[in-house]
Formats: sequence, C-alpha cells, structure tokens
Amino acid sequence: MEATHAKPIQTISQPKAALLGLQHLLAMYSGDVLVPLLIGGYLHFTASQMTYLVSIDIFMCGIATLLQLKKTALTGIGLPVVLGCAVQAVQPLQNTGGALGIGAMYGAIMCAGLFVFLISGLFSKIKNLFPPVVTGSLITIIGFTLIPVAFQNLGGGTVSSKSFGDPKSLIIGFVTVIIIVAVNIWGKGFMHSIAILIGILAGTLLAGAMGMVSLSPVAQASWFHLPQPFYFGTPTFHGSAIITMIMVSLTTMIESTGVFFALGDLTGKKIEKDDLKRGYRAEGIAAMLGGLFNTFPYSTFSENVGVLQLSGVKTRKPIYYSAFFLIILGLLPKAGAVATIIPDPVLGGAMIVMFGIVGAQGVKILQQVDFSKDKNILITSLSIGMGLGVTVYPQIFQFLPTAARMLLTNGIVVASIVAVVLNLFFNGMQGDASKSEVHKSN
Repeated sequence: MEATHAKPIQTISQPKAALLGLQHLLAMYSGDVLVPLLIGGYLHFTASQMTYLVSIDIFMCGIATLLQLKKTALTGIGLPVVLGCAVQAVQPLQNTGGALGIGAMYGAIMCAGLFVFLISGLFSKIKNLFPPVVTGSLITIIGFTLIPVAFQNLGGGTVSSKSFGDPKSLIIGFVTVIIIVAVNIWGKGFMHSIAILIGILAGTLLAGAMGMVSLSPVAQASWFHLPQPFYFGTPTFHGSAIITMIMVSLTTMIESTGVFFALGDLTGKKIEKDDLKRGYRAEGIAAMLGGLFNTFPYSTFSENVGVLQLSGVKTRKPIYYSAFFLIILGLLPKAGAVATIIPDPVLGGAMIVMFGIVGAQGVKILQQVDFSKDKNILITSLSIGMGLGVTVYPQIFQFLPTAARMLLTNGIVVASIVAVVLNLFFNGMQGDASKSEVHKSN
C-alpha cells in the first residue's frame, strides 16, 4: 500500500503542486479570515486597521504552516498540515480586548503560546489515551460538528439575515457540491486531484453571473505592506486574560491532537510521542509570534484533511506552496483580497464535502474497533452524542463560569473528554482491543 503512494509523491510536478497548494489555501481561507473580521469588527477597528489585521493574519498563517511542515529537532510534526486562526479564541479575545484593551489581548496570546511550548513534552505523553475507539470518535466529531458551519455558509453566511437561505445562495452552493462530486468521480488524473478547486472556481463564476460577486475589496486594498511588530501597541499582561487564553490553548491542543492522528492515519504514518511534542511546540511558537505581530493563536486546520483525502495527494510539497502563497498574499493586500470575493454559498458547498470526508475518515478508523464489546459502543455513542449536542445547543451551559463554558461549549473538546474518560474507565491505559488484535488472540 505504501509503495503505491510513493510514486505520485516523487513525481508530482511543480505546476501541479502549486495548483494543489492553491486548493488548500482556498479551503482554509474563509475560516481563517473570519477570525480577524469578527475580532476587528467587535473592537471597532478602522478600515486601515482591518486591512492590516487581515493581511498580517494571512502572512502569519504561512509562517505558522512552515513551522509545522518542516521537521526539526525542536519543532514541526512533518505532516501535510495547514495552520490557521483558532476560531474558539474569538469570543475570549473579544472579551479581553473590550474589557482590558488590545494590549492585554496580545499579552495573553504570547503567554498562552509560551505555556503550550513549555508543556508540549508533558502533553505528548497522552498518546496512550488515544486508541482507535477514542481517535475514531474524535475525528468523526471534528468533521460532523463543522457541518453546521458549512450549512451556515451555504445559506449566505449570516443566519439572522433576512436573505439567509435565499434560493440563489442554495443553487450556487449545491451546484458547487455537484461539480466537486462530478469531477471527483469522473475526472481523470490531475483533474481528479483538484476537484475542490474546480468546484470553487466554477461556483464563483456562476455567482458572478448572478450578480453575487463584488470586486470592490480588490479595488480598495493597497498593493504592498510589511509586517510590523506591535502594530497596535505593546502587550500588557493581566492574570485573568492569560488564564483564559491558556484554557483556549488547551482546547486547541486537544483538537490538533485529533487532526494529527487523522493525518497520520491518512498518510500511513504512525504518530509517536516525539511527533506530538514537536507539533505542539510549533503551535506554541506560532502563537508567540502571533502576539508579537498582533495577530492570533494558530492551530492545525481540520478542513485540509478532507482536501488531502479527496485529492489523493498526501505529500507536503503542495502545502509548502500553500504556505508561500499565504506569505505572499499577506504582503500584497490587493492580491489577498481576490480570495475574499468568493461568496459564502460557494465556500459552504465545498465545506460540506470536506467536513463530511473528515467525519467519514473517523468512521473508517472506528472500523478497527471491536464493537462486539458493549463498552466500546458506549464510548463511541456517548462521546459523539455529547459532542454534537453541545455544538447544536451551547446555551445549555450558559449559567456556568466563563472558563467552564469555554471548554464545555466546544463539541470537539467535550467529545474528547468523554471518550478519554470512558475509555480509561472501561479499558484502562492499554486502550481497546482492535478487531485485528481480537482475531490474533483467537
């Protein structure tokens, strides 16, 4: 099996790798740009401040991705990953920035990044807590809890808007889905690999023909700018803000762990303790750089797991292109603005396919689990059920303290906690017996 993957990895041409890198960029772009738009809007940033915030965020995504791609003695998990803003940090950063000022927001991010870097070795020892019954449940919930986000984009992006669910949006979104599916099934060779890119481009062209694409963001953006440390001011340090961001960082580490194992399963690489340690360290350094350049904490994006599965190309080469494209777009605001004209319904259609594939990847891992044992059924059903439940109704924990709400309203974190705790209770540290192990013992 591994030999069949080696040839395309070695022979993929530079132009094809660049196109695949662009596909990865478009898959994560909307989710990433959303974070600075939400935080900047909440803090009433001016147009020029918002332009800088979005551009430097894109730039730092490229830097953070390179940190994770390149395996060194200290950092980098060395898997085909793309890093972007941790969306679970939005509300805590809004609250911190609004109450304590922008400096407190970035001071907390830097301290949280240092915390992640320092505990990476300790946190990596939790590998034994993630047998297939846990990782399969976690990866399944990573995909399925993101489906509502995809449908929100499909309907137009804003649920409270009167135009949400407009027939034009639905047509564009579902046409995008149909094109991606059609190209994936009937496309040959490289066309098959870039099904998502083709779907996004075709959907955008259709939306343009229906008058739903505006080029004004491109016209208004500047041509070039350089990143500046402490652009919004020097960081300040407040205990409450730091503790809050550390809690957020713990949730992103748990989420990244699930993505690392999903990528390991997809690429046929066994994830060891040292791999996890380097991966966590890379995210910690990325967060510290985020505070330095006044951006955000970064985590591994699960969207791109679906892109890898659908394209069939599991080498890091396209991701390097994606990282360099992100850096260039961050330096050229006008070029970066081109990607912002993709309508929400188009992105929503692509997300449905990608997130569904991530969920299916988790189901595939669960096939290794011995479900003749009721305890494994309970671990999977309760963890997925709880994760989906808090995703749909996060208000159920609205009366709890802020720190508890931050953890318990994240479906991925809740599913992780439930799966790990139940697995420890039922199976202990040895994990669960997979089907293959059961057959061997028989």
